[in-house]
Amino acid sequence: MIAVAVLLLPALGVLLFVMDRVEDRLSARPPGARHARKRHLRLVHDAGPPAHGRIPARRSRRHGKAA
Repeated sequence: MIAVAVLLLPALGVLLFVMDRVEDRLSARPPGARHARKRHLRLVHDAGPPAHGRIPARRSRRHGKAA
């Protein structure tokens, strides 16, 4: 019986080590996609009336539809 315990001890140690590594991989965050870029916020200028009284011209069609 002691011989069986001595023979099983290294196998159980390896099994414990492997299960610990598997658990770490399963609970870790998935890495981000390689093609994904960081998202930058686009600032939207205030749509209120201008302080100096004149209406600013729109710079482009894309900026005009920002709000």
